[in-house]
Amino acid sequence: MPTGAAPLVLTRPVAGTTNLPGCDTGGMQGVERIWEDAAVEVHRLVVGPIANNVYVVRCRRSGDALLIDAANEHDRLLEVCQALGVRTIVETHGHWDHVAAVGAVRDAGYEVAVRKEDAGMLESYDLLLEDDDVLEVGRVRVRTVHTPGHTPGSICFAVEGTPLFFSGDTLFPGGAGNTQTDLGDFSVIIRSITERIFAAYPDQTIVLPGHGAMTTVGVERPHIDEWVERGW
Repeated sequence: MPTGAAPLVLTRPVAGTTNLPGCDTGGMQGVERIWEDAAVEVHRLVVGPIANNVYVVRCRRSGDALLIDAANEHDRLLEVCQALGVRTIVETHGHWDHVAAVGAVRDAGYEVAVRKEDAGMLESYDLLLEDDDVLEVGRVRVRTVHTPGHTPGSICFAVEGTPLFFSGDTLFPGGAGNTQTDLGDFSVIIRSITERIFAAYPDQTIVLPGHGAMTTVGVERPHIDEWVERGW
């Protein structure tokens, strides 16, 4: 979608979903609020056998929310979706550890969106994401950034008006995501990081990856040549 085009509104009503400003997890075990300002709050839980980060981006004014990566432990994810007003799930890419709960969340009535190149890796989905789509989450706007390399359909999400950038398995503290798979391409992921992230976002951008700790563009940017030299 070209910049300035109409936003893509992802809103399938879900029966019984709480959708009120001020709604919270109420101390739900393993769910942490990791960032907030007047407009947006971000919650994280870690699920599955290889500790996937699952994030919920929530509009504080409307109560609508977006979940990033239905990775695993669908019972926990559905509990969080109910508590935080999630309307839609988006997938950063199609690897098994990021999509294991997709079938269960769709069965519960939530729509799932994925980039077209990785759509065949999911058992089912509802919507296809394009580069530079704008997803409306209440009054919050989330922009898609196509970053192939880890997989052909890897996609990141930037929350407009905030420093938040959800990088999936494209960028981690200390380097690029794994490309030593049939779908991976190291030169492509380096180009994605260089052109789509480092060239486009300032140093203070907070990078929230699909596994492990957060980092910033400013911390990682100076090391790109080291990553290229080591080859991973």
